[in-house]
Order: sequence, then C-alpha cells, then structure tokens
Amino acid sequence: MRAIVVVVALAVTSLAVLAKDPYADEECRYQQYPPTGPTFRGTIPKFIINLDLPPRERWVQLAHEKKEELKIIIEHIRKVMTVFFPSGKLVQLLESKMAWLGSTLPYPFNEEIKGIADATGTPLGDIVIFNVFYEIFTVCTSIVAEDKEGKLYHARNLDFGLFLGWDIKNSSWIVTQKLKPLMVSLDFQRNNKTVFRSSNLAGYVGMVSGVKPGIFTLTMNERFSIDGGYIGVFEWIFGKRDGWWMSFLTRSVLENSTSYEEAKDRLTNTRLLAPAYFILAGNHSGQGSVITRSRIAALDVWNLNATKGTWYVLETNYDRWKVPLVVDDRRTPAMKCMNQTMQQNVSLPALYDVLSTKPILNKLTVATTLMEVSEGHIETFLRNCPDPCSPW
Repeated sequence: MRAIVVVVALAVTSLAVLAKDPYADEECRYQQYPPTGPTFRGTIPKFIINLDLPPRERWVQLAHEKKEELKIIIEHIRKVMTVFFPSGKLVQLLESKMAWLGSTLPYPFNEEIKGIADATGTPLGDIVIFNVFYEIFTVCTSIVAEDKEGKLYHARNLDFGLFLGWDIKNSSWIVTQKLKPLMVSLDFQRNNKTVFRSSNLAGYVGMVSGVKPGIFTLTMNERFSIDGGYIGVFEWIFGKRDGWWMSFLTRSVLENSTSYEEAKDRLTNTRLLAPAYFILAGNHSGQGSVITRSRIAALDVWNLNATKGTWYVLETNYDRWKVPLVVDDRRTPAMKCMNQTMQQNVSLPALYDVLSTKPILNKLTVATTLMEVSEGHIETFLRNCPDPCSPW
C-alpha cells in the first residue's frame, strides 16, 4: 500500500511540473448568485459562541450537535496515517503526544479544545490534531475589492483536503466532502452583543474567515515555504513558544483588535509558527491588503490603491512576485475575471461569480464565503464542482 501511495505522489508531482490545468482558460462565470444549480450544495447552520462563558463551556452546544460529523473526519485522518504506518503504533503515539501538546497551547484555546473533547467524548489528542491540520493541507483563494464609491467587499473560497485521499467512485477528495457538514456560521458574543462573526469548521477554535462589524474583515491562506510550520511546531514542542499559531492569531485579532490599523500591525509584526498570507480589509477607501508572512517577518504588504488602479488585491497560495505552479494557477483566471468584471460592477454577487469559475472553483472547494464590512455581513455557501472539474 505504501508503495502505491509513493507512486501516486510521484505521479502527481510530475504532472504538477509538466501539465497545464485544462480549466485555466475557462470563460468567466456570470449570474451565479443567488446560488443555485449543481455547484451549490447548501447553506450552513448558525451558532452563537458566548465569550462570557468559561472557555470549556463555550463550544458545548455546537460540539454536541456536530459530534458525529467531527468523529467521522477524525477517523478518516486516522486511516490516512495508518496507510503509512500500518501497525497503528504511530497513531497511538501521536495521540498521546498531541494531548500533551494541547496542554501547552495558549489560554483560552487550550481550555476550549479540552471542552470540545469532553463534549464529544473524543480523545484530546484527536481534537488537537484537528485544530492544527488546517495549517498543512489547504489551498485557498481570497479577494478584497473596492467599488467606485469606496465600499469594500471581501470573499474567499476555502479549499481543503489536498492529498488526504481521493474517492475514485465519486471523483472527489474524501476529506473535502467530509468537511462540508462541519461548516458553521458563528456569532461570537460578549454581553449579548456581537464581537465578530465567522464561517468556520465545527470543532476548530482558530479562525480562517471573519468580520468585525464596521471595522474590518479577515481571511487567512496557507503559504508554502521551506521554512514551514513544522519548524515552528518543533520549536514549540521543545519549549520555544514566542510565536503564534496562525489561526489563533487571526482569532485573537478578530476578537480584540479595534481598528484596521491595529489588526494590520499585529498581522504584520507578530512572530508566527508557520508562514501565512493574511488578507485584510477595513471600512474606508484604500483599506485593503495582502500581508505575506514568513514565520518571523512580513516579506511584502500589498495595499489597495484605487486612485492608482489597484482596486482589488487577490491571493491564492503563491507569493505575488512568483509564478504559480502551472497545474495550480488559480491566480491568472481569477485576475482575468476580476478585470472583466471592472470596478464599477464589483459587488458580492460579482465576487461569487469569480469564485465560481474553474479552476478557482475546484474539487477541493468546501465553501465560498462573502463578507461586507460596513453592515457586518457574512454568508457562506457549500460548493460542489461537478465533472469536468480541476482536482485542485
């Protein structure tokens, strides 16, 4: 079995180097909103996370309602690891080590994760694994755009599950399909008032997308780098804990930052465990940026400047000064569709159209999230990508 996996991985790598994505030249989609048809899978349920409760109690209701779905995805992760290490000893060792790792995570995230484990009856190590694996297996597309009146819009495709098992019968990534029932809309409240809203995976206490009403919107994309997150994780395990887990940082920024400038400063200058892209938008003209981060510093901050023609910024999973992997060039078709849309026509429905165009929409796409900061609006739609469709 391991030999087969290695051969498949080598084949995929070879194709990535030599092949051209056959969907890269697809015509831009229009009038896809409101979502209907075969690419629309459904909406997601809403939950309130009460920040006034002790951390262990905040996720109990959500954990109870999504317990079975969470167990299904964790069991699949176990199966993937067992393919490489059939004895099962690694899984047991990893669970015990991850339980210990969970105890070292910063407050309140460590307590929230323990509460989810208790509420679902799941080993703590498994919930810890679920809360760190986003930083390993994601490819996403995020866009911030400014219209002619200076109004800002922010949208993203959440693509998840790369190389975690392919379902030949249904022509889909197994984890991508299993994650869709876990997508939820969250309203984080304090004193019965909204602090921020997010679209997220049930059981995952960090944030990947969110809006602080009237102040800023934020998404996070993974950045692949030789100086990757595994180095930061090893440093953490061996006691060097001056860096932030990137999804915990986005959660903290959404919860505590009170302005676009403050959020931008934290995302630019905070030391991280893993490299990342932070895509941020405020509530005034020009307040939009893609922050390209190494673990230690910001390598680039790409800002909106509509007066000089930069009326949108767009990030997939490649540094903007580098050419994307030819088989995974979502950037070029996304920019083509944005340019065809033109600034005078930009809106959330227009961004949904762009994110519905292949290969921006692909077999890894779990959901599309649309945000508008001035009204604190966020909506998320589960997605399908029927054949013919790019696998990534």
